[in-house]
Amino acid sequence: MAKRDYYEVLGVTRTATDVEITKAYRGLAKKYHPDQNPGDEEVVVKYHEVSEAYEVLKDPTRKQIYDRYGHEGLAQAASGGGGGAGVDLSDLLGQVFGDFLGGGGGRRRARGPRRGEDIEDVLDVDLLEAATGVKKTISIRYEANCKECSGSGAKPGTQPAQCKRCKGSGAEYVSAGGLFSFPQACRGCGGRGAVNPDPCKACRGAGRTEARESLDLNVPPGVDTRVRLSVPGHGHEGAPGAPRGNLELVIRVREHKVFERDGHNLICQFPVSFARAALGGPVELATLTGQKVTIEVPRGAQTHTTVLRVAGHGMPDLDDPRRKGDLLVILVVETPTALSPEQEQLLRRLAELDGTPPPTPRKGFFGKLKDLISGDGPPTEQRK
Repeated sequence: MAKRDYYEVLGVTRTATDVEITKAYRGLAKKYHPDQNPGDEEVVVKYHEVSEAYEVLKDPTRKQIYDRYGHEGLAQAASGGGGGAGVDLSDLLGQVFGDFLGGGGGRRRARGPRRGEDIEDVLDVDLLEAATGVKKTISIRYEANCKECSGSGAKPGTQPAQCKRCKGSGAEYVSAGGLFSFPQACRGCGGRGAVNPDPCKACRGAGRTEARESLDLNVPPGVDTRVRLSVPGHGHEGAPGAPRGNLELVIRVREHKVFERDGHNLICQFPVSFARAALGGPVELATLTGQKVTIEVPRGAQTHTTVLRVAGHGMPDLDDPRRKGDLLVILVVETPTALSPEQEQLLRRLAELDGTPPPTPRKGFFGKLKDLISGDGPPTEQRK
């Protein structure tokens, strides 16, 4: 049986953070734990499936391999072999670890300095901002090469030395249980293949520092939740001489208190009086953008079943903002809760015309007790 996607197993998206992945795992592990479900073999299988997915996605190295090559890539990396399903292990490890693994053919050496990693983040926008487009100023944090040592991590005037732990390869293999082992960045040098006996004081030998920048971003009209906006050249800095990565923003549209989105259409509920629903007629409402429009309520409108369409007042198309969806107005007939004497008289007259006798005022407890004492209450069955 083919393995399920690990993200699907945990019920998270591919953009999920480490915190979201761990939270999802803990909830499912508790639900499917064998101790909580004694004798249920199917639950045991699900428990092991959830555990396997979490073991991969919590590990940065294996997660990168899985994201690029899936289950086949993990199998090839574990066996140390190549080929199969178009997976080239040397290329795979080169992409995951950069060029610090050493060796390989001219193809990897020709890549030059490694490009910076991408930054992924979530950008929240209101429904109105999603409809009209908006310019936002955001602040991002990224890794930059240390200006003091130019990214080498060594004190200016000194040179890094080869790491003795990995002998300059930058990688070491750790056991994953059984016969399998997985590569990870060398713990002695952090994957660089070299150590700094005399580290740079500015970056403490890391070669990297944290930097911040403000960025003006234009969010186009029509965006929806999970739409990705790519901003080239605003990710982490690469190795010295290499370009920066990209900033990848995933849009998340907040819920609106009045309007609900359904694709390119908007849906809202609009209250109308009992009289207006019965007689029909024009009413005025405000759209999402605040524009006033007049709609015609049909005679005999029914609550929650009468839907009016206002063309062109929905959400714009992301590819062509000139094209817009519609606004669907669901009528909700409101029953009056407080009547004036004149209104009550009219409604009683309407009930008589409908053949429905108007209700008589209810008697309270003491009124009913008075009827029992005086004998004015409804006749009771004669005792046998």
